[in-house]
Amino acid sequence: MEEKSILIQRKYGAVRLRLAEIMDSRGMTRNQLSRLTGTRYEVIHKWYGGKVEKLDLDVLARICYVLDCEVSDLLVYEEAEE
Repeated sequence: MEEKSILIQRKYGAVRLRLAEIMDSRGMTRNQLSRLTGTRYEVIHKWYGGKVEKLDLDVLARICYVLDCEVSDLLVYEEAEE
């Protein structure tokens, strides 16, 4: 007999990165942040574009240190629309 399963999908919201907004408001480029954090440009580019699937806490800490901001300034939880 074939095994069957039921997949229930819930809308639970998403976490949005605000790095681009913060950097743009300060006039900082991705190259500058990359250099100041000692992080590869490609990594900063993904963060800037909100294309990060898994957070690297060390990169997050570096960004917070350089930008003198809190984690809550960079990450925002948005509830799902009904």
